[in-house]
Amino acid sequence: MANNTLSSRFRKVDIDEYDENKFVDDHEEAAEQQGPDAAEVDSLIRHSVTGDMMSAFHVALKNPPINSKNPAVKERAQAIVLRVLTSFKSTDIEPAVKSLDRNGVDLLMKYIYRGFEKPSDNSSAILLQWHEKAFAVGGLGSIVRVLTARKSV
Repeated sequence: MANNTLSSRFRKVDIDEYDENKFVDDHEEAAEQQGPDAAEVDSLIRHSVTGDMMSAFHVALKNPPINSKNPAVKERAQAIVLRVLTSFKSTDIEPAVKSLDRNGVDLLMKYIYRGFEKPSDNSSAILLQWHEKAFAVGGLGSIVRVLTARKSV
């Protein structure tokens, strides 16, 4: 009998290390880094000049928690974006939506549909106005991309 058959060194090799189908989550998330900055958005909303509202809109859509698995982070980001969307005047909605690129319009649509899931006081009417303007810019493709996306906000 060969001497190598009695050896147990082969049991210490991690064969999963060499598997190319093994899932490795490279993205280590930190709750502080996910979602928009609430303090910055609040300060911009308080000044409520049209330029500041546009800045608050872009800050609220910056750094969405799409890869986060923490529902509290997603709820906080949704609340911040909804606060910004409800603070806009109806005449300023269209320029705000037109200032976004295609991915920005899709992200806005995700937040709009998320807002429809849990309506609050008068939020549905405001979200419908936003939806109308976002649909005019993004088209039907934006709605399809949002409804078929695996990652949500």
